[in-house]
This record gives sequence, structure tokens and C-alpha cells, in this order.
Amino acid sequence: MNEPLRVLVSCRPEESPGGNSGKPNDSVFEFAAWLARTSEINVRGITTFIRPWPSSSISKLGGKYQKWFKNLDSFYRNQIIKCLKDAGVSKSQWDENVSVFVDGPSESSLLTHAARDFEADLILLGSDATAPKGRFLASSTADALLHSSPVPLGLVPRGVKLSKKGVTRVNYAFTSESEDFGPGLSYAAELANTWEVPLRILSFSPTGLTDSPMSDKLDLTTELSTEWREITLALLDRARDEVLNVYPGLNVSSEIGSGWGWNGAIEALKWKKGDLLCLDSHRTDTFSRVFVGSETMEIIRNSPVPTIIYPGP
Repeated sequence: MNEPLRVLVSCRPEESPGGNSGKPNDSVFEFAAWLARTSEINVRGITTFIRPWPSSSISKLGGKYQKWFKNLDSFYRNQIIKCLKDAGVSKSQWDENVSVFVDGPSESSLLTHAARDFEADLILLGSDATAPKGRFLASSTADALLHSSPVPLGLVPRGVKLSKKGVTRVNYAFTSESEDFGPGLSYAAELANTWEVPLRILSFSPTGLTDSPMSDKLDLTTELSTEWREITLALLDRARDEVLNVYPGLNVSSEIGSGWGWNGAIEALKWKKGDLLCLDSHRTDTFSRVFVGSETMEIIRNSPVPTIIYPGP
């Protein structure tokens, strides 16, 4: 990662420009600024418009359509520049083409194509505006990209507070949905090594999800939990050894978060404003789509820190 990280910021205005503010989601620009304080980045903002009419109708609009498109392109460019300045992203880290405006029938397809054109290393997405503060709620576009994007996705909780020092620790969590840790571990380790910050490898054990009321005579939950913990500790040790074989000087630790439900398990661990969490997604052979299982989605929803979802091969 010697080259600047190429970051595509998805800008979803909360209001239309017709007499309103058209102000985009601030958190996603704070995420970009947070990364910019960590390392060199090349950032580009993108605003999308979903066309309610077929492509064949556009040619009939002629100059009216072109004028409308040009006006919105200019409007959103000014908005993105203002948001980058307000967030504290230096102009030296802006892409030469700092803003693009595109329209089409599918927002997720538009973002995927734009990421390929930009050769993006990361797409940043903000939370749906209805999410509780400090939590991430996937919009329909984010949900679609979680199952289709060939590029890592950066997801930021609404209104999250981030360290002024940038990323100060990279975390990687694996789930029982995968038999082993995936390529996201190598990705997380490379980030930590490049940014010269510690790496923490995690697993979560939420209780109360499978407890049976008929456990007076035989507590299978406790027995299985003990076995799971032993297996997980061995897996964490192996993951740590594999990372240190590649990056012997890296500060690597591991932890298990246990608590009531997913929120309790995640909150059982100490999180800092400089924490970044990395997770794997997995491609399915049947549909050639990215698989994001229920455990991964629960971690995304309850994570108090920005999360990067690394797509499977």
C-alpha cells in the first residue's frame, strides 16, 4: 500500500436542492477525513440520481435534460467540496476530479461502475438516517452492495465520534459462519502494518440466543459454550501466529467478547475512537454473489466503530 488509498465517498443528500439545503450525510465525510489523518488518500465524491423514466425518454428532453444534469452536477460538486473542507480533508488529498454526478436506474450499479472507473480501493457509505446515533443501519443501496460489491465497503455509524489522530488500532473479527478466518485477516494485517498501529483479532460469543428453558437436568448450552471457547481460543492463536509470520514486528493481540445478545458481546470489549473493524464477506458458487450472513450483519448493526467489509474471492 505505497500508493495513496483511493477512496470513493457515496454522497446521499438528505434533501433535494430545490430550495432546500441538499446537505449530504456528514458522517461519511468524517470517515474520509479520519482516513486522511491516518495515511495519504485520494478522495472522490459521487452523487447519484435514480431515473424514474426509461433511457429512451431522455433523448426527447434534449437540451432541457442536459441543462438539468449540468446544474445538478455543479450543485453537488459545491456541496461535496464544502463537506470535504468542513471535515478537514486537505485539498492535496482530493482527486483531480473531486466530484462526479451520475444518473441511472440502479444506485448500487452506478456506484460499482464508478468505483471501477476510479479504480477505488474503498467505497464509503453512511448509515440510513433513521439509525440510532452511534449505530449503522443499511439502506437498500448499502444492502445491495454488501451482496455484490467487488470493492471493500467502508460503513460508518451515524454520528460516530472519531479520533483526531486517525486510525489508532485495526480490529479483525471472524464468525462461525466461516470455517476459518478469511482474506479479510490479511487485509486487516496489511492495513495495521502500513499504518503502524496494533492489530486486534476478535471473536464474539453472544449469550441468550440459544438458551433453552428445558435445561434443568442437562445444561447443554454451557457444555457447548465451553467447547466453542476452547476451539475459538486455538483459532485466535493460530490467526495471531499466521499474521506474525508475515509481519513479525506487528503488535497483535486477541480477545473474545461475551455478553447478552450481540450488543452485549460487542460492548463487552473496550472500543476506542481510533478503532477500525474489518470483517469478511464470502462469495457463493451458486449465485456468484457475495454472502453476508446473519452474524456478520449483527456485528455491522451493533459495531460502535467504522467497519470495512472485505469481499471474498
